[in-house]
Amino acid sequence: MTVSALTAPGQRDRPLVKFGQIDWFFCLVLMMIAGTGTLMLFSIAGSSWTPWAAPHLIRFGLCFFLMIVLALVDIRVWFALAYPVYGIGLALLVAVAAVGEVSLGAQRWLDLGFVRLQPSEIMKIGLVLALARFYHGVSGKTAQLSWWLLAPALLIMVPVVLVAHQPDLGTAMLLLLTGAVMVVLAGLSWKVIALGVGGFLAAVPPVVMFVLHDYQRERVLTFMNPESDPSGSGYHIMQSMIALGSGGLLGKGYGLGSQSQLNFLPEKQTDFIFATLAEEFGFVGCISVLALYAALIFMSLRTSIIAHSHFGRLAAAGCTATFTLYVLINGAMVMGLAPVVGVPMPMLSYGGTVMLTVMIGFGLVQSVRVHRYAEVTSGKGALL
Repeated sequence: MTVSALTAPGQRDRPLVKFGQIDWFFCLVLMMIAGTGTLMLFSIAGSSWTPWAAPHLIRFGLCFFLMIVLALVDIRVWFALAYPVYGIGLALLVAVAAVGEVSLGAQRWLDLGFVRLQPSEIMKIGLVLALARFYHGVSGKTAQLSWWLLAPALLIMVPVVLVAHQPDLGTAMLLLLTGAVMVVLAGLSWKVIALGVGGFLAAVPPVVMFVLHDYQRERVLTFMNPESDPSGSGYHIMQSMIALGSGGLLGKGYGLGSQSQLNFLPEKQTDFIFATLAEEFGFVGCISVLALYAALIFMSLRTSIIAHSHFGRLAAAGCTATFTLYVLINGAMVMGLAPVVGVPMPMLSYGGTVMLTVMIGFGLVQSVRVHRYAEVTSGKGALL
């Protein structure tokens, strides 16, 4: 029996009791992944802490502190903020479409003067919270199939369309797939799921040919045959696959990866850092890091299972789905099994925005764990 189960309900809200309920082994695994990312960033910079390794480590420290603080926030506060956070994220996405800053051919950011904000990252958390709150008050029978389920469809598709318009295909895919996973976990009928999968597969060819931007279409077609243009559109995938294959079983050694050290591998510090890891530490190194990711996913899903509230279960599962999709999409992209869509490997790749989003999500997961015995009302977010 756990400490929380033996503690009187009034005592569970004490800060020290909450602090003790955080999964510290989970935190240790997070540190190991971020530490591996720091070592790889140090290596590819020519054994230098700048420009990537030191900022990566500092950002992780700040985000880790934020995760711990969020873990202590009552799950009923998260419930009360679910729709407001989604609404703010949606308003910011509309603002991006209207007055957003254009950079590298994409309109994804808002320049607020003191900070450059990417609202699509806020929406990743907002969508999970909004769907978890919606389904918290829906019966199992209604969740299988009902006209009321047009609401979650709109909750998912409105931000997906806005993000895809920026254009940001990778983030749009993450939002769509995360939403789909949550709808399925909420109890959607398998008949509807089968029809949805069939419709999605049927829609892929026309979407690729008539909806995607030219460069996005080129990426999709190139990944199926990168050898057709090895020095142009297929360059990223080809160099990544060379790095993966040259690492062999044990790798070339730390700091000895020719693809990354000699700058053949593009975006070596962000999208393709996993290929750098494969070249220097080989198959064994890759499997070891993937095992750490698998441990995080398993522990997060276990937290979802033990939560007493439906909102807590779905919120933890949704954050876990987003993290899992990051890992799967980046891994497939690096291995040439998916188009290059700009999705980094979380905690391993350099970049503060994705790290912040992932750590806020894990803060929510840990909050669900800490407050797993809390009962959440199905009303307007009232705290009990």
